[in-house]
Amino acid sequence: MKRSDIRGLTSEEVLRSRALHGDNVITPPREESPWRLFAEKFRDPIIRILLLAAALSLAIAAVERDFTEPIGILCAIVLATGVGFWFEWDAQRRFRRLNRVNDRVPVKVLRDGAVGEVPRCDVVVGDVVYVESGETVPADGVLLEAVSLKVDESTLTGEPEVDKTADKAHCDPDATYPSDALMRGTRVADGYGAMRVEAVGDRTEAGRVTEQATVRNDDPTPLDSQLERLSRLVGRAGIALSVAIFGTMLLKALLFGGLLERPWLDAAQQALHIFMVSVAIIVMAVPEGLPMSITLSLAMSMRRMLRTNNLVRRMHACETMGAVTVICTDKTGTLTRNRMCVEELLRYDTLAEEEFAETVAANTTAHLDARGGIIGNPTEGALLAHLRSRGAEYGPLRDGAAIVDRMTFSTERKYMATIFRSGLTGRRILCVKGAPEIVRAMCAPDGRNEEVAATLLAFQQRAMRTLALAWAETEADDCAAAIASSPLVFSAVAAIADPVRDDVPAAVRRCLDAGIAIKIVTGDTPATACEIARRIGLWSDADGERNRMTGTEFAAASDEELLERVAELKILSRARPLDKQRLVRLLQQRGEVVAVTGDGTNDAPALNFANVGLSMGSGTSVAKDASAITLLDDSFASIATAVMWGRSLYRNIQRFVLFQLTINLAAILVCFVGALVGTEMPLTVVQILWVNIIMDTFAAMAMASLPPKAEVMEERPRRRDAFIVSPDMRRTILTCGLTMAAVLLAMLLRWEFSAEGLTERRLTVFFSVFVFMQFWNMFNAKGFEARHGLFASVRGCREFFLILAAIGAGQWAIVTFGGEVFRTVPLTAREWAAIIGSTSLLAFAGEAIRALRRRTKRRHAEAAEA
Repeated sequence: MKRSDIRGLTSEEVLRSRALHGDNVITPPREESPWRLFAEKFRDPIIRILLLAAALSLAIAAVERDFTEPIGILCAIVLATGVGFWFEWDAQRRFRRLNRVNDRVPVKVLRDGAVGEVPRCDVVVGDVVYVESGETVPADGVLLEAVSLKVDESTLTGEPEVDKTADKAHCDPDATYPSDALMRGTRVADGYGAMRVEAVGDRTEAGRVTEQATVRNDDPTPLDSQLERLSRLVGRAGIALSVAIFGTMLLKALLFGGLLERPWLDAAQQALHIFMVSVAIIVMAVPEGLPMSITLSLAMSMRRMLRTNNLVRRMHACETMGAVTVICTDKTGTLTRNRMCVEELLRYDTLAEEEFAETVAANTTAHLDARGGIIGNPTEGALLAHLRSRGAEYGPLRDGAAIVDRMTFSTERKYMATIFRSGLTGRRILCVKGAPEIVRAMCAPDGRNEEVAATLLAFQQRAMRTLALAWAETEADDCAAAIASSPLVFSAVAAIADPVRDDVPAAVRRCLDAGIAIKIVTGDTPATACEIARRIGLWSDADGERNRMTGTEFAAASDEELLERVAELKILSRARPLDKQRLVRLLQQRGEVVAVTGDGTNDAPALNFANVGLSMGSGTSVAKDASAITLLDDSFASIATAVMWGRSLYRNIQRFVLFQLTINLAAILVCFVGALVGTEMPLTVVQILWVNIIMDTFAAMAMASLPPKAEVMEERPRRRDAFIVSPDMRRTILTCGLTMAAVLLAMLLRWEFSAEGLTERRLTVFFSVFVFMQFWNMFNAKGFEARHGLFASVRGCREFFLILAAIGAGQWAIVTFGGEVFRTVPLTAREWAAIIGSTSLLAFAGEAIRALRRRTKRRHAEAAEA
């Protein structure tokens, strides 16, 4: 279309269009209020059961006039919810500083017969918009005019450079979006064009993608599901135990206590006491320290992961990364550098190196900034960067070359030509660069057709873009005339590609070794996607058509067909934005825990619906807003690190569960047997408060402080439906819990029925034994699933041992100086040695059992390898 034929809107038409189609503003995602963020903390299943326990404990406290227990439970709830809320809110504030959106960018439009500038948000359907190199397309539209137009569509398709044309005859039928269409949010890499706007705001492709990115996803995390099961188990076990105790004690009172013979008021009071004891068992069975342990672990991981370039916005994403079984990753900017580079340049002429560099510099319009960044056409920038790497600075060469005439690149011509007078030789040179088949046809015969064809085929098989360069000496003043009058000298072939990031192959290998499947989803061509997959170690000669699909094939297939196919799928090429989201949903239907990486608007729906969405720090605001974690260094290697953190975090949570359930089991059994034989728990309220601080706060801090271990990456992902209490944990809980209960009951019953009875010194010894059993049980928890002995893996555990030292020192101080407040008397050094030495057998026996198991596992592994 001629420029004179292009007509813009009038002011009246603009108003009518805005009234009919709306403003060019994408509805932003609603920011989560702090109150809602805080309220979400109470969705945790353990927090809910704690609230019930607090209510029951308050009822007992109202009767006994002792509110220590309910206050302790309420403090645990407030700490767990408050700490979790603060860390997530702090991450949200960091994220908002990282993510700014501006709709006031000026855009050139044709209105009332004149070109002027309006804010991007004021563009309406029907407007004629002019765009040029470096500008962002403000809305969706169809091209009316295009000159050397190349568009970076990586925000929608992952493709950094797409040729655009206003001529439908030259449109690429395989393009993800039509070659004559421009989409909102894409950037003009080179050339300029005019388009008529066809969609604005939420009706644009970017708007539809953003809408899916803001749909609330309420799927529970794997940890939530496991804690739900644990809360049900704890609740049922507590109720069963309380009913058993209530029935047993009531039967005992009826048969041996003469309950029916007492006045009804005394009988009612005794029955109420029995009921309160049984309810106290329910309260005791609840691991009130678990939410705080999980919150501390997640919070500490959030801060530590920030040091490894993982900005975590949603706290549970830390742990969910450890359960991931599939990673769906985009290509451009995540696996590759998102920067075109000359991988190889083969010369076929005898032109001196400096003269060759001059022909390249003069026949380009791109620039390199001070840091080597490309300004302008990415392909031209790659050529200039290649010159600089070989010691030729393009700037002086270009400045010294006097341009006579230039023919810009177009999709129809597929080449660019320039005539210039050389600053080196004074000769007038015609130089051409473009598609090899076009440029080769302009050149004089040189007998190298087969050699050049073989070279081009080899490059194309490696999914590289190829560019041919040629030149000729001329006296013409016009490029077209010069090309028609003199054959060219075929000068060189450049193979250009977006190279794989250096750290990606090793990171991919770590994930594959960890049992995590990786799937590439890209808008690029099948050949390019397969080549990148081959370079990172994801694609092998054994893979075939069953392992890859195009977006067209994917969209045409039914969900039933794809459910059978997606497990083997490794590459989805020419994908549109919602294809990635559909892939995520299908994988989740198969029971997979899916992580998605992406930096573009096209990735946002999948980032939102994934179990964990990982956006790039340099990505679009829409992508970052839809994600749970932002990779500040844009590196796939950070994903592997996040998986290691997640798995280690889950292991630490299991360790705390093991520790606390062991202590709970021992305490409940002591209470249960004591209630049957008529012996009360020989700990005062203040002593129980100190024990709870050890069980909850100190133990939570100790387990949360344990560093991540790289060895977890050698394991397979845990099943989504796996119970948090594993069979090994059950054995350890039962063994240690029963042992501790047996020792404590033996001490208690022996002293209770002896001549001296329960003296203050004996009660002090009992209190210290109980505490140091917890002390040494922490070592058993720390050693759970460890590949090495306890004292062979102390590196990075400084906080753990400092906390243990604080517990030991605190117990000594309480016993020595507690007096009447703690109902203790000072113990002798011999008594302390006996207490510490005897209780340490719990840890050393556990370590011996674990060492035997590790040796057995190694032997089985060696036998399997043999």
